[in-house]
Amino acid sequence: MTTLQALSNQEAPSLIEAVFPAQKVSFEAQSERKAVAAQTLTGLGSYWKGRKPLILVRAIILGSLLPQTGDSERDLEIFEKLMAFDDHGLARRAFAQGDLKPKHIAVRVSLSNPWDFFTFTGFDDLPKDSRILNVECPFDADEEGINLRWARDVSEDTKIELIERALATFASYEEKASLCKRPEEVDQDWLYAPIWPAVNEHFAQWGVSARSIPELVEQMGILRFGRRPRVGDTFSGGGSIPFEAARLGCDTYAADLNPIACMLTWGAMNVIGAPKKQREMFEDAQRAVMLKVDQELIKLGVEHDDKGNRAKAYLYCLETECPETGWMVPMLPSRVISPKLGAIAKLTPDHANKRFTIDVVSNVSAKELKAAEKGTVDDGDLVYELDGKTYRTPVKTLRGDYRGADGSTLNKLRRWEKSDFIPRPGDIFQERLYAIQWITKDSIYEHRQNTYFRGISDLDLEREQKVAELVASSLETWQAEGLVSDMAIEPGYNTNQPIRERGWTHWHHLFNSRQILLQAITQKAWRESDAAALGWLNLAKMADFNSRLCRWATSQGGGLGGPKGVFSNQALNTFYNYATRSWSGFGVGSFRMAEEPLPNVEREVVSAPADQPARRCDYWITDPPYADAVNYHEITEFFIAWLRKNPPPEFSDWIWDSRRALVIKGSGDDFRRGMVGAYSAMAEHMPDNGMQCVMFTHQDTGVWSDMVGIFWAAGLQVVAAWYIATETTSELKKGGYVQGTVILMLRKRQEGERTGFKQRILPAVRAEVQRQIESMMNLNEEVKDKLGEPVFNDSDLQMAGYAAALKVLTAYTQIGGEDVTNFALRPRQSGEVTVVDEIVQQAAEAANNLLVPEGLGAETWARLTGIERFFFRMMDMETTGAKKLDNYQNFAKAFRVEDYARVMGDMAANGARLKTVTEFASRDLSDSTEIGPTWLGQLIIGLQQLLAEVEPQVVIGQIQADLPEFLEARPLLIDMLAFFERKAAPKEVRDVAEVLGARMKNLRALGQ
Repeated sequence: MTTLQALSNQEAPSLIEAVFPAQKVSFEAQSERKAVAAQTLTGLGSYWKGRKPLILVRAIILGSLLPQTGDSERDLEIFEKLMAFDDHGLARRAFAQGDLKPKHIAVRVSLSNPWDFFTFTGFDDLPKDSRILNVECPFDADEEGINLRWARDVSEDTKIELIERALATFASYEEKASLCKRPEEVDQDWLYAPIWPAVNEHFAQWGVSARSIPELVEQMGILRFGRRPRVGDTFSGGGSIPFEAARLGCDTYAADLNPIACMLTWGAMNVIGAPKKQREMFEDAQRAVMLKVDQELIKLGVEHDDKGNRAKAYLYCLETECPETGWMVPMLPSRVISPKLGAIAKLTPDHANKRFTIDVVSNVSAKELKAAEKGTVDDGDLVYELDGKTYRTPVKTLRGDYRGADGSTLNKLRRWEKSDFIPRPGDIFQERLYAIQWITKDSIYEHRQNTYFRGISDLDLEREQKVAELVASSLETWQAEGLVSDMAIEPGYNTNQPIRERGWTHWHHLFNSRQILLQAITQKAWRESDAAALGWLNLAKMADFNSRLCRWATSQGGGLGGPKGVFSNQALNTFYNYATRSWSGFGVGSFRMAEEPLPNVEREVVSAPADQPARRCDYWITDPPYADAVNYHEITEFFIAWLRKNPPPEFSDWIWDSRRALVIKGSGDDFRRGMVGAYSAMAEHMPDNGMQCVMFTHQDTGVWSDMVGIFWAAGLQVVAAWYIATETTSELKKGGYVQGTVILMLRKRQEGERTGFKQRILPAVRAEVQRQIESMMNLNEEVKDKLGEPVFNDSDLQMAGYAAALKVLTAYTQIGGEDVTNFALRPRQSGEVTVVDEIVQQAAEAANNLLVPEGLGAETWARLTGIERFFFRMMDMETTGAKKLDNYQNFAKAFRVEDYARVMGDMAANGARLKTVTEFASRDLSDSTEIGPTWLGQLIIGLQQLLAEVEPQVVIGQIQADLPEFLEARPLLIDMLAFFERKAAPKEVRDVAEVLGARMKNLRALGQ
């Protein structure tokens, strides 16, 4: 038996350089994203939106560690077993999920003896000659009127075997996996128990003998690097990359300039990843702090009414003086409070005081609820009715907006001072408590609370005043002790908004008196705890959950209504009305975090710039900032302001400042220099056989060119690129938006000078593109024959074309006599097309020339224009069920289509499709459009005429008249019509395509 030899595999190419199941990874990544709050790391702080899916990180690390063995098909098969993407892994995941019931299995599989596996109530009482006893699967249990369940003595293995057979009847991986738990949700020892004999046999030549993923990772690390592998990330952000690396069994090094990012990464490693005893200590500490804060608030008597009911949420709105009437008007975009309880705010004029009373009315009619959707703020105007007359004043007029000498927009809002926490008399915007959500006395500590809404009483106002007086008398002391923020808001792209819209100048101005009180009491309690580091994570979550930037969302709680966090999107949005949580308003789940003990590996988290790594790492996996990335350095100051003084020992070595000047951001020359510095430093802190993976959002060839130039100048060579599609939607955006992530794999460029010229590089690029794509297409055919679906789709093949080009390009140290570092750092001229731009575009065209749609001749494909290629390519993809908008976007760019929307029937993120022949209007096919003057445009017009019952001979005559090159083009037109006949929808289009194609074949002379 071969024994494991250190470094015996150090030069072997990695699996991810050749094969990667990008489509399956994409689906699993989307599933993880859709889990929302159930994602493993989200409990640390949902305000950090940029975490990459853990399943994606896992796939990258395993794909980098595993070697190519010379058998790509088997390599891929083993990789999918390790990811639980294989048929048996899916079956175990489906068994754990429990959605595939016996009745679903019975209708899909063939069984001559179903009653060996299933039963139902009354089965034992059936007469022996009952028809149902002789039925065979497949059958529909619902039609038979029986409720199937597993027979009592059926083993777990048998159930999984039948589930696997049922899953095999589904057409696609997506359909199968949608019935499954995510791999990380399933007990790992149980999930992977069956795979180890096959895995160990596959890698037997190197002496691999593993019984778990961490064991395999360590052994692969020994084979490549002589020890357990170390994974580093110098842009660690929310911590997904180092966390997943540690969960797999790698030593990890995580760094980020931002202390909030470091805190989140530390939390991933040491709270979510804590061993059982440490976890129990954290939970005990959390309970103790929550009890302490609760008792303090009860003692103060500021959250209970005189009957013992306790507030859950307080609803506030701005109030301002109308310049026309002098009345104080509450600013409410909507008067609806709770659709579920029919609760609304009712405004009644108070002529004596020239203001409105606000009553809360519940159980109103649907008509009243609908009417209450209209408030006193509409489309940027203050709008209200008084004595039968409607008054409308733009909010910008109320603010006194004007243009400054430098052209900037200024206003007359008073700038708040450090001692302020509520508006002063005379401020343009006052603040008013208008409703309270109460928890009944007997359900305050129950899992299911009974709540109701009520207007504001004099006693409520007395409690408000008590809180304000307490904060006023303590604020200076609390700020000196660091219990309350005293940090000024530094102007910036995001941070200008609260300054401009409200006059707030310090971070604590974003919090009202109740919110400040809660933060101060809670931070004091955590400082006195043995688990203060956990407290810092909780304090950040509290700030996100409870500030003046928390809007009241009537859709929360199934229509009951509830507060939304500040960072439900990545901005500092101010609101005319907002919600404040009481201590009870946080609920038992507010501070809950996942539990996922990590293996005993080295874990280091440091606050440092990306160009100063403190450890050598075998793999650097990063998701860097680029172009229009979120300004985390600005918005995290919201949290830094509260946490920067006297942090716990675990965080005391970090610099508690955003260090804006050091942040790599934007897309200009400074950005490129910063990125080259960071990636050069990582390359220097990596062994010669190490790898880097860079993830970035796919946009256009300009982004590609910038990023490639950066890595090129850092001494790195591209060896592979993969595209992962992730569809997400946001209620704050109209419709859906698509995000795709490019996975770029890099190695150190070999030593020595290598000079190239464009004229010589382009042929080499085309040859490498062809070699790479043909290799992948061959593997596709092999796997498709075996499993029924290919590994790679057209987007993968297109991405591989880019990677092949960049692999050739980044092997050179000089292009046309210019050093690559100088090239990367040289300032760009507006509209400049660089050699990288040209070569990437050539690669795209070379790849697309090879991607001939199934059923279309290569000669036809070669003669088509970009818009025609786009249309036929997407027609072909649609026959496989592809509906993702990003596919259309990517191929439109690749084929240089100017306006692909003109040929689209639907542009939904997950329901995109082309127009059918009948959906094209005459204006879509005019000579002024891309498609109108083409052969395809003429054929669509011809097919429409046939559907309108124009004679075929007349249609052909029209095509002949419009196409001077008809004789030459006729064979190609026939080929295109045959494609329509096979691929088009609906059936009547296929029928007329067959008719028109047959008539063209039968033409004997040009004039016929």
